[in-house]
Amino acid sequence: MAKTKSAYFCQSCGYESAKWLGKCPSCNEWNTFVEEIIEKATTKVPSWKTTAGSQRMSKPAKVEEILSITEERILTGDQELDRVLGGGLVAGSVILIGGEPGIGKSTLMLQLALNISGKKILYISGEESEQQIKMRAERITSSPKADCYILTETSTQNIFKQIELLEPDILVVDSIQTLHSAHIDSTPGSVSQVRECTSELLRFAKETDTPVFLIGHITKDGTIAGPKILEHMVDTVLQFEGDRHHVYRILRSIKNRFGAAAELGIYAMHGNGLRQVSNPSEILLSQRNEELSGIAISATLEGARPMLIETQALVSTAAYGTPQRSANGFDTKRMNMLLAVLEKRCGFRLSTRDVFLNIAGGIKVEDPAIDLAILVAIISSHEDIAISSKICFAAEVGLSGEIRAVNRIEQRITEAEKLGFDRIFISNYNMKGLITDKYKIELTAVSKIEDVFSILFG
Repeated sequence: MAKTKSAYFCQSCGYESAKWLGKCPSCNEWNTFVEEIIEKATTKVPSWKTTAGSQRMSKPAKVEEILSITEERILTGDQELDRVLGGGLVAGSVILIGGEPGIGKSTLMLQLALNISGKKILYISGEESEQQIKMRAERITSSPKADCYILTETSTQNIFKQIELLEPDILVVDSIQTLHSAHIDSTPGSVSQVRECTSELLRFAKETDTPVFLIGHITKDGTIAGPKILEHMVDTVLQFEGDRHHVYRILRSIKNRFGAAAELGIYAMHGNGLRQVSNPSEILLSQRNEELSGIAISATLEGARPMLIETQALVSTAAYGTPQRSANGFDTKRMNMLLAVLEKRCGFRLSTRDVFLNIAGGIKVEDPAIDLAILVAIISSHEDIAISSKICFAAEVGLSGEIRAVNRIEQRITEAEKLGFDRIFISNYNMKGLITDKYKIELTAVSKIEDVFSILFG
């Protein structure tokens, strides 16, 4: 009989240590190490039995000898989800979806299970009863298109027995933190249990070519709970974001082995479930009857999708000695850098002013093409001069005050023209090779931020 082995795991990042440590050397968190048994004294029970055909030994092959096979995608019936996944589900892929409690992860997955036509879906829940899931299913849809089966179970051994009997086409697990394996003698949700259960499901997905969705909890820092290796094991990592007190939800791709890792899907939460938002620019631009200062529109890109977003700025006199700098949906450090450029290159004295920045719609933007719109919104609020709602911006700003070119400018211009904008400010360097005759929108090319301010505020 083998000896029982144990190790200490950081519950924040999954770092493993042979002894207890007060401070984690990986994530620098204190008092997060918990002892977990990693090998039981009893003999292991087989989790997922492989067929004889899959036991053959792999042999090396030349690259030119390997046959190219076009992967067939399974369409989910949800255009937003298909876009984020890169065009649909890939056979044998494992998708991890994380988000805050109550954000709508289970609703999204149940809608997927009910709406894929011609597929047999097994929805495994370790958190809710069959009656609770049935109530939500009736609220979401009255006529499900798929053969959806519900299983309330947490033991992976029992789950795999039901899988062998049912042979589903798609598997949904809600959630991975509730499962436990007989291989590991620790509580469900611990680092070793999450890693072992994911490993078993990953092995099942690859050997049977069955797509598997895993719903994961997130920590207080907004990262998916469990060891970081969990995100490396799966094929795709999706983040479901949004405020529970607001209508809109954002599905963002963080990692995707079968598509672009920067795609975005937008949903609206209603009483009968999540509804797709086909034109996100309409919800990210506020409808206002009069021109207001401190607002500028920017043309940005999320993956392959162009969007127009509203940047809002408020500049006011600092009530205390140290001025406040706050940004929602944008990097505060980058905002401070842009404020320094304004002071140095344009002479605006903002060192004694509070500056608040907000990206409308609750989304987070990392595209540098919104730099110019942010600067214009800040000066608009500082001077209390409104910018026309028919003007938008798409340019990056450098430290010397130059207007830098951004990628895929044609898509940005086309989106602005489609939404009825009359004028767009872009960099001079973006004009090279650009066919201006095909656009009805006025293209204003600028090279320095002084040129922009002289046109708008001069």
